[in-house]
Amino acid sequence: MHTTEILVVGGGVYGITAALELRQRGRQVTLIDPGPIPHPLAASTDVSKVVRMEYGTDRQYTQMVDRSIDGFLAWNAEFGESFYHNTGVLMLSRTPMQPGDYLWTSYETLRSEGHQLERMDSAALRARFPAWNADHYVDGFFGSRGGYVESGRLIEALQHRAKQLGVQIWQGQTAKTLVERRGRVTGVQTREGEALAADLTIVAAGAWTHHLLPELAAVMQATGHPVFHLKPVDPTLFRVPQLTTFTADVAHTGWYGFPLLREGVVKLANHGVGVTLHAEKDERLVYASDLEHLRRFLAFTFPALLDAEVVYTRRCLYSDTLDGHFWIDHHPQRPGLVVAAGGSGHAFKFAPVLGPLIADVAEGRSNGWAAKFRWRSLGAGVQIEEASRYQGEKTAR
Repeated sequence: MHTTEILVVGGGVYGITAALELRQRGRQVTLIDPGPIPHPLAASTDVSKVVRMEYGTDRQYTQMVDRSIDGFLAWNAEFGESFYHNTGVLMLSRTPMQPGDYLWTSYETLRSEGHQLERMDSAALRARFPAWNADHYVDGFFGSRGGYVESGRLIEALQHRAKQLGVQIWQGQTAKTLVERRGRVTGVQTREGEALAADLTIVAAGAWTHHLLPELAAVMQATGHPVFHLKPVDPTLFRVPQLTTFTADVAHTGWYGFPLLREGVVKLANHGVGVTLHAEKDERLVYASDLEHLRRFLAFTFPALLDAEVVYTRRCLYSDTLDGHFWIDHHPQRPGLVVAAGGSGHAFKFAPVLGPLIADVAEGRSNGWAAKFRWRSLGAGVQIEEASRYQGEKTAR
């Protein structure tokens, strides 16, 4: 039996950042994951994730992302790699921004936090960002702080750093059951036959979390969201600064995307209700209806991409909580267990602050951000609160 002080289950953004932070605090840490890390099915394994500060009236998330951007820049310097790209973020609307809506409240919150923003109308959009159909987007703003992070590459780098610092990482180990003795969680039994004992176990298993902990199935589910990589015929219009990280009336459409990435593609995705899936049993297919939805969006927004080849599709699996907030806390009925999950499709932008946050919760230290993510009871009527999330109908399967 392998014995450790802290056992982390899962090597995605929650697990690897927590393991790294706890090791830097002097803790003995073991991390297990089915592997490989980055795991191809993990939400954090991707070519890019948006880093935006726009969270409507939610000042805490805004401030957390602001701190995260400092952390991403520090990681760039530490690793000597450009994982984070500060392209700026363009937030556009098909109708004039109105007091109380997502873009307006984001705009006002950022300005109150001291950020300089450039208001955009159709004329400004047409002059500065020519790939857009400026006739259809009439308002919005551009902020120079924000962009995207190459998430899969960063997870790989963080894994190597964790190993260098002494985190024992066991790939090829899948948590099957939690071991409990005398009313306390004392470790994990894996499907592969290994027994691991720990003083504290942190379950950071993403969309698999509520399968390992069925008591969370009432407040957590896995939902799939379509992702597309397009290879433009003429990439000129889609390179920074002609195109930046953006959202396209996201609260009403779900669409967001990125400038031309190192892979030579423009990535577009939809941040909406998605389709409910089982993390292991269901195929993560992009449906014909998703492609039709994409084509309509391109015709309306980026006509120059209508002839682009779709070279890759993916259905990204979120670990959704019913209210859209993360779930980071000690289990109230199972001493010795901490849960760090519920990314709800917007966690990776917080990667530099997630590790310290999870470590503080695990060690019982005070953290001013932790209350939002505590263990909570969510009724059936609760709906996702994350301001940019499109709340339209679910994708047809």
